[in-house]
Amino acid sequence: MTSSSTDDLLLRLHTAALSDMQTSRPKRLVRALVYQAEDMSPQAQELASEEALREALERARPTDPLVEVWRRRLTDWDFAGASAWSDSTERTVNRRGDVYDLLGLSEETRKLLDTLVPVSRAEAPVVITDEFTPWYTPQSLQGRPWYWKSYRSYLEEKKRWDPDAVASLDVASDAVVERLADPTQEAAYQSKGLVVGYVQSGKTANFAGVIAKAVDAGYRLVIVLGGTLNMLRAQTQRRLDMELIGRENILRGASEFESDYADDPAWSQEKFVAFGDLPSVRGAFDIVRLTTRDDDYKSLLQGITALEFEKQEPALPLYDPRNLHRSTARLMVVKKNKDVLTKLVQDLRKIKTPLSEIPVLIIDDESDEASVNTTNLTKVDSERTAINLKISELLRMLPRSQYVGYTATPFANVFVDPSDSEDIFPKDFIVSLPRPEGYMGARDFHDLDSPFSGEERTFANSNELAHVRDIIVSDEDEDDVCLQKAMDMFVLSAAMKLYREERGGLGDRYFQHHTMLIHESVRTEAHRELLGRVTRLWWNAGYMGPSGHERLRTLFDTDIAPVSAVRADGHAVPSSYEELARYVGPAVTRIGGDDKPIIVVNGDKDIETGQADFDKRSIWKILIGGQKLARGFTVEGLTVSYFRRRAGNASSLMQMGRWFGFREGYRDLVRLFLGRAESVRAKEIDLYEAFEAICLDEENFRTELQQYATMVDGKPQVTPAQVPPLVSQHLPWLKPTSPNKMYNARLVSLNSAGQWQEPTAYPTKAVDLRHNTNLWTPVLDALPDDITSLAYHFPAEGTRAATTHRFDAFLGRLSPTDFLALAREVRWGQPSQFAPNLTYLEEITEAATSAVDDWLLIAPQHAKRGNRLTLGGAGRRFAWYARDRRRDPLFGAISEPKHRGAALRIAGALADSGDPATERLVTPRRGAVIVYPVVESKHRPEMDADGRLAPEKVVMTFSFVAPSTARRADGRVLRFTTIDSSKGGEAIIDTQ
Repeated sequence: MTSSSTDDLLLRLHTAALSDMQTSRPKRLVRALVYQAEDMSPQAQELASEEALREALERARPTDPLVEVWRRRLTDWDFAGASAWSDSTERTVNRRGDVYDLLGLSEETRKLLDTLVPVSRAEAPVVITDEFTPWYTPQSLQGRPWYWKSYRSYLEEKKRWDPDAVASLDVASDAVVERLADPTQEAAYQSKGLVVGYVQSGKTANFAGVIAKAVDAGYRLVIVLGGTLNMLRAQTQRRLDMELIGRENILRGASEFESDYADDPAWSQEKFVAFGDLPSVRGAFDIVRLTTRDDDYKSLLQGITALEFEKQEPALPLYDPRNLHRSTARLMVVKKNKDVLTKLVQDLRKIKTPLSEIPVLIIDDESDEASVNTTNLTKVDSERTAINLKISELLRMLPRSQYVGYTATPFANVFVDPSDSEDIFPKDFIVSLPRPEGYMGARDFHDLDSPFSGEERTFANSNELAHVRDIIVSDEDEDDVCLQKAMDMFVLSAAMKLYREERGGLGDRYFQHHTMLIHESVRTEAHRELLGRVTRLWWNAGYMGPSGHERLRTLFDTDIAPVSAVRADGHAVPSSYEELARYVGPAVTRIGGDDKPIIVVNGDKDIETGQADFDKRSIWKILIGGQKLARGFTVEGLTVSYFRRRAGNASSLMQMGRWFGFREGYRDLVRLFLGRAESVRAKEIDLYEAFEAICLDEENFRTELQQYATMVDGKPQVTPAQVPPLVSQHLPWLKPTSPNKMYNARLVSLNSAGQWQEPTAYPTKAVDLRHNTNLWTPVLDALPDDITSLAYHFPAEGTRAATTHRFDAFLGRLSPTDFLALAREVRWGQPSQFAPNLTYLEEITEAATSAVDDWLLIAPQHAKRGNRLTLGGAGRRFAWYARDRRRDPLFGAISEPKHRGAALRIAGALADSGDPATERLVTPRRGAVIVYPVVESKHRPEMDADGRLAPEKVVMTFSFVAPSTARRADGRVLRFTTIDSSKGGEAIIDTQ
């Protein structure tokens, strides 16, 4: 046999052996190979050995087909949850060792496989759950996974998903489906849950996986609430039709040319999943569509039988397995529209099948929009808002329905009243999906927790410098200058994409779409004016002439070239503008060759110059949009965004961030032009600061969920009803969600062992400020005069270079009781903000065995002669810090990042600092308190030459890190009271 035929035979042999283990534990490999070889040629029997595998692996590359087969199966076993065949944690070396043991592999083969297929480090979903009865197991589904198996193969073979990504989706969709009610159980139960993803991050793939598994398990009516806009509903319908429902279910015996996708290039290119025949002919069951891409749900009239469910055993209920698994499933994607949902409710009431027998799955895409009730039901004569009322009707009339909301902005959903049984509060589970590999999200445009100070930041270590460009204008002419620069960047990045296709080896039409989004307003009259301006700028830009080339050359030299030099990730970068210039003309032609370089997407038929249908054609255009592009709808190929619109809450603003998503091959070219001084009434709003605050709110929420997801004694540490207190707010004017969607709860105790805590709600009244200054002054006076230099060395990590944070400080010690007494005496503008911290300090100090030995008091001092404040009668001088409140009484960030490393190390939260002076201060049960005297800008001119200032004009602020060992014995990290409409209590979130 030739080497090629031997490799092919070996691949077939291992594919067959490993496929047999797909739904079971790993089994003896050689025995499985011998068994499969019996049905193959005699040469196959010679290859049925570990030696043959090892020889192939020794010469294999990571992308070889044999390695890919092993990668899929090993990744599945790496990700598998709790199982009878392994006690090891998933995605660990120990789990992989258990797999190898069961396969009976030698040490040499193990090493080869580990090199070619490393243990996956992908994150698992975080699950906050109530207790539930497990029912969704491989045993319960034996022989029935049809649509999930097909969908998984589609992702692997058609979409070329990485095995880690497929396995991660498998685990995440399992986490949802197993918490739904068993569709075959006699007693009806209605589970309600929420899945939290990232904006533009692939939530649709997750709910497609959930639908596939749910219908395989027996759910027979699937209702997908596909947003509030026709564009989003159609986009969702097409995605499910193409990847899950399949050609045969779409056609149902009709001609290929009669399909509603006959004009869709993907249909003729055979990109829609196909089964070879109707699934019912092949021993499975069909899915009947009750909506199409172009048609939302309509009253069925005489065709009402389309909603009727057939029973093979008429005397038994539909949910009985003897009926359920032989019946056809129905699926519809409906817009969240009162009239549409009313038609559906009316038709359901007409069918003969008892509604109490139908297992129903309701998927609510963008569940925080329109679905949440925004009226106060405690008021007399109040009614639910229209969409919420219809969803409640569906849940009430379909007792076996399961509700799963999907959103990237979950705050409105977790503020729903838990005591309202007819509402959509996720009482059973909240699943937080991991950030996907290759995703470009809010964090990728900000420098959160960066160890580099402003002057140290470069294109390589600063996301802001690399991707964000400021819009600061005082009149329309200045706006035109900024807008022209953004359009120039759009043309230049288009030329870069063509260059990479031809010179970078990506191939023709690798970049099917290339778009720029201009988002300034939701008003159609504003779009009309903006269309005129952008049209004028485009045709006067002179891209084919010397003036245009000169602007593009300058932009290339100062922006594209230096950024791509350090962020291109191996993709081709021209050595000069001259090398790129020949691609500018084709780029301009691709964008505006049809004399329509701009598409307005807002529904105003008079000014729509083209339809943004990314499914039917390649689009290289500038998009002007408002509400239609503000939520859910995927803008493909988005490279340049020009954003000046303000929203009043975090959820709305985050959803407008269409620049988030996957940017394979052009991540370094992405640019975000943001308004940094937008005037709104009497306020001046920095949109970059707003997005950073949202990012902090979101990351804090996800971190809290992850921390509290750990089980304690086999039981959930928190349930979904106790999640509202985990929502934070970093900007006072930017609420987590609309005030009429916010449900309040009171957090009682926050265990923050080893975590930096920074209160910001300091008082504004002179008497309280004077009290605090007089409280802290003797404490600072008592500090020794010696200055100590503290430092923390951060080693290099990824693209981040190693750096050392060093600062000088006065140091002293406080006993646990002294610091607690001090903390109790501090006055606040909003006492509720610090109350959970204070309760925690009381717990670790006053317990039978105190969890803290002492607190190191740190008063950081400026390295150079700078701001000095004279405090107390002794005349001691201390560094003061210039900070201002973002809105009374809250400050923004107060501490300086360079002070955190050493303090966290002293409290035991970080590894060795690499600094002897810092290490001498580390003891196991020591906490750190860092004091910052703050002077606000309005009082700075009043400070005299000696640094004296009236005590009521100084804000004494502090941060603290409790010892990393100061944890509760039972493992719980918080205690709180959740307030619902059936109980009284104090709110901590101001919704005014």
